Amino acid sequence: MADDYLVRIGKLIRDARQHRGWTQSQLAEALGTSQSAVNRIERGNQNISLEMIARIGEALDSEIVSLGYAGPMHLRVVGGRRLSGAIDVKTSKNACVALLCASLLNQGRTVLRRVARIEEVYRLLEVLGSIGVRTRWINDGVDLEIVPPAELDLAAIDADAARRTRSIIMFLGPLLHRMDHFKLPYAGGCDLGTRTVEPHMIALRRFGLDIAATEGQYHARVDRSVNPDRPIVLTERGDTVTENALLAAARHDGITVIRNASSNYMVQDLCFFLEALGVKVDGIGTTTLTVHGVPTIDADVDYSPSEDPVEAMSLVAAAVVTESELTVRRVPIEFLEIELAVLEEMGLDHDRTPEYFADNGRTRLVDLTVRPSKLEAPIDKIHPMPFPGLNIDNVPFFAAIAAVAQGKTLIHDWVYDNRAIYLTDLNRLGGRLQLLDPHRVLVEGPTRWRAAEMMCPPALRPAVVVLLAMMAAEGTSVLRNVYVINRGYEDLAERLNSIGAQIEIFRDI
Repeated sequence: MADDYLVRIGKLIRDARQHRGWTQSQLAEALGTSQSAVNRIERGNQNISLEMIARIGEALDSEIVSLGYAGPMHLRVVGGRRLSGAIDVKTSKNACVALLCASLLNQGRTVLRRVARIEEVYRLLEVLGSIGVRTRWINDGVDLEIVPPAELDLAAIDADAARRTRSIIMFLGPLLHRMDHFKLPYAGGCDLGTRTVEPHMIALRRFGLDIAATEGQYHARVDRSVNPDRPIVLTERGDTVTENALLAAARHDGITVIRNASSNYMVQDLCFFLEALGVKVDGIGTTTLTVHGVPTIDADVDYSPSEDPVEAMSLVAAAVVTESELTVRRVPIEFLEIELAVLEEMGLDHDRTPEYFADNGRTRLVDLTVRPSKLEAPIDKIHPMPFPGLNIDNVPFFAAIAAVAQGKTLIHDWVYDNRAIYLTDLNRLGGRLQLLDPHRVLVEGPTRWRAAEMMCPPALRPAVVVLLAMMAAEGTSVLRNVYVINRGYEDLAERLNSIGAQIEIFRDI
């Protein structure tokens, strides 16, 4: 029995390493061991301690084995079932993590309503707790209360938790107002290839922040004599870049103009939150933001982040791929209009209710009902653009949608270095996807999905796309090591089961 466990653990490690794109030698170097030792581990021919398993999991950013943790590790999916009924969209993952970072601006008590209970949020809470911020779930675990200390203890930061989230980079904007020099671990998160932090550095230098990256850490120093004396022009219209610039401008004593700013959903939520803190922001929803900063923020604030358009798109895609009639409630329509326009051209049968406001009083919502439809491949390629274009994070869902449409669809994911590669995992489930280059995939439909057992891709949205295809495939599929899905979705398997899916959460060990 012990030998069987070693073989199964070795297979998990091998699959995680291969999905990371590492050789055995690269993993050995990260662990400080030999390639032959890694080879023996992967073949199940070497005893392995829990400490070594934990080190391997950390190196590969993959939950190989977890002790004392009630969350899922693998999913067993019985596919070919129709979904039905209605499901609500949860609050935005990306808005929630931005607001957690923004809470560092405030010396008072912050309450965030209906915060997503996801791994990305948990990692940030671990980081906040380690530096002295008191956080607790209130109102039966629905809402989150955040109370900062008088002084942050960055020397005690939980580096392991910080490295497992890209969101840690958004600490830079708030922290530059609180201390003259500090260190932060390198940002982590999804394995999506090289994503430079230089646009963040360019924007934050205008506030006197100088960064040196050495030994796995950002070393930051702040020159208080430096202030933005002209508009800040972002070299990349990125969401987190814009958020970092906003966070820096919020406590700058003066007016800051940010041009080429993202106007995406999480940026708008952050602007609404800053206004609740007493920071005036002009131009919300446009590419030019004017921030009237205040040097001290000490407010008791209560804010409700809006719903997640990417989760809404996930649920729409689930209905399309499984040929189901499903009502998706609380859809932030402003941030899905292009996606729905593309789907309409492909032949999607759907309708929507009149608009109503989210709990923040600003974001427009609808309830959307999707019906089984005969789809045709779009004439033009599917490609992302900054808002109000097709959302970057929604592009992968069109791979599964295109796979059930008649004809060939070109998907051009130009933003990430290798996310398109992960979409070809759909071929294991019967898809016909041809990788043209690291950014372009040609999808041919319709697809006769088939069940398979496979490792979860190490990128959030492609991982969910694989899960949706498994839900459409007749038979039983297994998706292993789903930590990455839990980073961005709260109780996804249980919620899909509530509308007719059959997904079992299980663990090997």
